[in-house]
Amino acid sequence: MGSTSAENDGTGSTGDHGTGVGRRALIKRSAALGLASAPAMSFLSACASGGGGDDSGENEGKASESNPFGVKKGSKLDVVIFKGGYGDDYAKAWEAAFKKKWGVTSVHTGTQEITGKLQPRFNAGNPPDIVDDSGNQQIPIDVLAKNGQLLDLADVLDAPSVDDPATKVRDTLIPGTLDAGLQEGKVVALNYIYTVWGLWYSGKLFREKGWEAPRTWDDFLAVCEDAKAQGIGGLAHQGKYPYYINVAIMDLIAKKGGLDAMKAIDNLDPKAFVGSDAATEAVEAVYEVVEKGYLMPGTNGLTHTESQTRWNQYKAAFITSGSWLENEQLKTTPADFDMKFLPMPLLPDSALPFEAIRAGSGEPFIIPSKARNLPAAKEFMRMMLSREWSTLFAKEANSLTILKDGVDPDVRLRPGTQSTVEASKAAGDHTFRYLYTEWYSEMNSAIENASNELMARRIQPKEWLKRAQTAVDKQAKDPDAKKNHRD
Repeated sequence: MGSTSAENDGTGSTGDHGTGVGRRALIKRSAALGLASAPAMSFLSACASGGGGDDSGENEGKASESNPFGVKKGSKLDVVIFKGGYGDDYAKAWEAAFKKKWGVTSVHTGTQEITGKLQPRFNAGNPPDIVDDSGNQQIPIDVLAKNGQLLDLADVLDAPSVDDPATKVRDTLIPGTLDAGLQEGKVVALNYIYTVWGLWYSGKLFREKGWEAPRTWDDFLAVCEDAKAQGIGGLAHQGKYPYYINVAIMDLIAKKGGLDAMKAIDNLDPKAFVGSDAATEAVEAVYEVVEKGYLMPGTNGLTHTESQTRWNQYKAAFITSGSWLENEQLKTTPADFDMKFLPMPLLPDSALPFEAIRAGSGEPFIIPSKARNLPAAKEFMRMMLSREWSTLFAKEANSLTILKDGVDPDVRLRPGTQSTVEASKAAGDHTFRYLYTEWYSEMNSAIENASNELMARRIQPKEWLKRAQTAVDKQAKDPDAKKNHRD
């Protein structure tokens, strides 16, 4: 945001991700970030009156078993890609393959200015055909969905898989990865990239300092203390984008309190934060890093890439991010840095094991409901979920997709990404993923703002909990909130 995501603003996220999540994205670079800033909320009112987009059948070809959506040869496809941590070379490779197979020419736009470039087009009823809606300037998915601007992707997901026509597309995906794109029970965004979130460190630095990767929060603080004594920051965080420090806070809540603590937040529980022991211990643990001076100096005033670059320069032991981080930092990471992923260390008496990680899908791709070339957009997304295109993505973007076994074994991943693969295997079924970031962008933004104040020591943990709960309670009063629920 990653990916945002700033998850993918390199998040994408990717990265802003985040999530997303998010890369970077939020992810939301995905994750994607879903920031409901003033521009995003003005979009809410502005896009309600958009019209147009009827192509009067000019882009409709003849549907068949091999052409389920009726792609028309010679038509054009308008593609907009968030050019963050994952770049956009993968999309150009996809577009070349699409033209070769279908004779459809793509109009490609790679940008980090998603809202700036696309808000006027959505308002005018002239959106692109397919969009990677990620980054700092992501248009929040919930805002688009509420205004009927997104296509229900059921047709794509129920279509035959490119690799096995006897299998539906949805049945070829890693279980649970469609959840992040749900709005009111419908999948309206395809979060394409399999993302993990957590802590990151340099294997080289840790070997030189004799540090062990911590499994408990006390051990994490001990490394931060030793780093501080040696003139190194303990934790770098992307101060201008508090999405990232929420990776630590929210991971600690879920691992301390278990899945019930996570679901309480997604389900807008009146005791999601205030009255939650897990939330109290988590925010107090992160604030201890601030109180003891373990933050990398200046990190509160830095963007995600600025903070990450200083981390690459060994000015901090740890940083929080999603798995778009390695690709986002290719230009600044020393060749022998040996980037490593680490699950969030445990607070005492945590409900989930150390190996548990926040994992799921990030980097949301959408098809606007008023896209001019819907047949080609649907087929393009179906081909994204083929092994050929998934492998193309892995080669170009050094990341995994939501397709099960979707990457050819001869593709060699970089050290950081490989470490996320190993962490995912170690986690097994112990993975979790918040959905409030996609469902409630305004609430997400309010919690991020509170985290920004916390890390700058302008508020204390008790006030953070109060502000977070206020955001939950406000969201719970929205009648539409009852349409989203997780069991």
